[in-house]
Amino acid sequence: MNIAPLAAPRLEIDLGKIHHNAVTLVDRLHQRGISVTGVTKSTLGLPEIARTWLRAGVRGLGDSRLQNIQRMRAAHVSSTMTLLRSPMPSQANQVVTQTEVSLNTELDVITSLSKAAQKNNCVHGIVLMVELGDLREGIMPELLEKTVRTVLSLPNILFMGIGTNLACRSGVSPDATNMGQLSSLADSLDATFGPIVNTVSGGNSANLIWALSGNNTGRINNLRLGEALLLGCEPLHRTVIKGLHPSAITLFAEIIELKTKPAQPWGKLAQAAFGEVLPGSQRGTITQAILAIGRQDTDPDGLTPPPGIKILAASSDHLVVDVSNYRSSLQVGSEIPFQLDYSALLRAMTSPFISQILKKPDPNRIASKAGAFVSPLP
Repeated sequence: MNIAPLAAPRLEIDLGKIHHNAVTLVDRLHQRGISVTGVTKSTLGLPEIARTWLRAGVRGLGDSRLQNIQRMRAAHVSSTMTLLRSPMPSQANQVVTQTEVSLNTELDVITSLSKAAQKNNCVHGIVLMVELGDLREGIMPELLEKTVRTVLSLPNILFMGIGTNLACRSGVSPDATNMGQLSSLADSLDATFGPIVNTVSGGNSANLIWALSGNNTGRINNLRLGEALLLGCEPLHRTVIKGLHPSAITLFAEIIELKTKPAQPWGKLAQAAFGEVLPGSQRGTITQAILAIGRQDTDPDGLTPPPGIKILAASSDHLVVDVSNYRSSLQVGSEIPFQLDYSALLRAMTSPFISQILKKPDPNRIASKAGAFVSPLP
C-alpha cells in the first residue's frame, strides 16, 4: 500500500489468471460433455478478455447488450456471438446482423427476428428459455411444445435448442431435479418433432457445483459462464473453486484524506445519503481514510479490503475505511487494493471513471494449456 504509481482508481486485470480459470473449467466440463459460452457482459465486452477465453477453449461468446457485442465485432473478435437477454423488437435488425444466436421467450419477438432475417437474407438461431422455478425469463414447460411448433414454421429462423436460467432472481439452485426436467423436455421435443434439439443450455456459473458433482448430467451440453471464469468462485455460496484464481482482478483506490476522528458521529441524526442505518455503538477514536471511489463507481458491499481494514461507509464519490491497524504505513496518496464480488466487478468495469490495466499472460504458459490440472469443487 504505497504511493500510487499509476492512475487510480483502476482495475488491474491479470489475463494469465483469467486464462488459467477458463482453460481449467473448459477442460473439466468437457469431461462431462458440456461446452462453455463465455459471458462478457461484466467486462463490457472487453476484447482482450474475449480473446483470452477463446484461446482457452470456450465455444462461443455471449452478452446481454448489443453494444458490447458490437465492441467485440469492431475489434475483430472472431467467435459465434449469442445475445443472452431476450431481444428488443426495436433492435431486431441489429440482432440478426450482429449475432448468430439469441435466447428467446416471446413469439412476437421471434417473429420480428424472422422478418429482420428475411430482410437481411440471413438465418438466425433461436434457443428457447424455459421457466424452471427462478421466475425470471422463461416459457412455462407445458407451453414449450406449442411454442416450438410455431418457431419451426417461421422463415429464416433456426431452432437450436432450449435453455434455462436459475439462481439470478430468486436464488433457486440448479440440481438433479430441475436439470433432469430440462433434459426430459429436450427428449420430449425430439420425440415429437424428430432430432431437433442440439443445444441444452443448463444455466450459468451457479450450475458448476451440480455439473462437476459426478452425477448424471443428462442432455445438458452447455453452460454460460462469466463469474467463475473471472473471479474463480461459484455464485450460490460465493466460495472459491479449488484450483482457480480468485484474485485475477483487483481494484485499487487512492487515499485522499487520512485523519484520526471519533468513531461515532454527533448531532441530530437522519438518513444518510443512501439511507444507511447507523452502525452499533462504538467508542473512542479511529484512524479513518477516505478513498476517491464511491457508489457511482462500484458496489461497496461487494468489496473485500486487506485483513485489518474495515469499510465503514460509502457515498457517491467517497469510500470511508478504518485503517487504524495500518496507520504507520499509510499516507495521503497511498493505495489500498480490494477484491471484488460479481456485483462490484460489474459496476467497476462499466464505470468511465475507473481505468483498466491489463497484465499480459506468459505465452509459454498459455501454450502449455493448463487443462491437465483437475481438482474437485469445495
